Amino acid sequence: MALRLGDTAPNFTADTTAGKLDFYEYLGDGWGILFSHPADYTPVCTTELGTVAKLKDEFTKRNTKVMALSVDGVESHKGWISDINETQSTNVNFPIIGDEDRKVSELYDMIHPNSNENFTVRSVFVIGNDKKIKLIITYPASTGRNFEELLRVIDSLQLTANYSVATPANWKQGEDVVIAPAIKDEDIPAKFPKGHKVIKPYLRTTPQPDL
Repeated sequence: MALRLGDTAPNFTADTTAGKLDFYEYLGDGWGILFSHPADYTPVCTTELGTVAKLKDEFTKRNTKVMALSVDGVESHKGWISDINETQSTNVNFPIIGDEDRKVSELYDMIHPNSNENFTVRSVFVIGNDKKIKLIITYPASTGRNFEELLRVIDSLQLTANYSVATPANWKQGEDVVIAPAIKDEDIPAKFPKGHKVIKPYLRTTPQPDL
């Protein structure tokens, strides 16, 4: 059965470019991103992995670790990393799983026969510090992922996990947020001392509470 939001992310042990790793141990008490790419030495994926490497400090700020995967082997990954580093002017600084037996790919339903039964599709899983799946996105092979958007989503997920708010369309760090409908009007001043606006009875906003 396919994984859904709120499911516990399956744990696994796998060979990676950083040695054999237990996924839960790698994540520790932090958040994680697990993402797959169709194959090594492919053009779009080369730009994607280079982009992720450049964003390492941003992921670290959010207590988030990254792990990539394809059904190619670790030795293939290591050769490809040299190309990524050269062409993207970076250093790949996260593990890539060699999943030749498709164990992890099948665990996370990353192989879609309607696309190509020999390749993992471009799936992304954001996993919370409670090991629950918070986000699932699958991209077509022709479309590179927007990792700035994934950072935005992690910001939203981490904020809304700790406060009774939601983030509106196109929200970014520092912008106003939406007060959860379950919060009664009379309770808002105590919970959100920065003030709030009532746009409609069901649409109430407040400045981002953790800033």
